[in-house]
Parts: sequence; structure tokens; C-alpha cells
Amino acid sequence: MDKIIELEKRVENIEQRNKKVEAEKDWETSWTRVILLVLVTYILVSLLMYFLNIADPLINSFVPTLGFFISVQSLPILKKWWINKKLKD
Repeated sequence: MDKIIELEKRVENIEQRNKKVEAEKDWETSWTRVILLVLVTYILVSLLMYFLNIADPLINSFVPTLGFFISVQSLPILKKWWINKKLKD
């Protein structure tokens, strides 16, 4: 009987771990994460440009932020390609 209880606890632990892993995966692919990263990137780049006395830091910060956004959006495609390649090897 003790073994059944022990197995039930182990299964419950695995299920909870799986829920946590799924939630972390959802976060990694969420638009909330992307938007927050883009906003933080824009703010930091704007501040850097301001302190470096670069003209119009709020406007000029769009270019690196846009580049970051595009790279973040291309990562899932590259990840899928890499995984498929790895699985074929």
C-alpha cells in the first residue's frame, strides 16, 4: 500500500512539474513577453542615446528596437528549423 501512495506522490510531482514547464513555455512564446522586451529595449536604448548626446534619441531608438523585435520574431522559425535538423541527424 505504501508503494501505491509513493507512486501517486511521484505522479503528482511530475504533473505539477509539467504544468510549470508548460507555463514557462507559454511565457516564452507570449506577446506579453515580446511587448515588454520591446518596451524595455526602447527605453534603455533611448536613455543610452540621450546620455551619449545623440540627436533625437526618442526617434533614433526606433531602429535598434525594430531590429530587436524582428530578431525576436524570427527566433521561433529558426528554432523550429534547428530542431527539425537536429532530429534528422
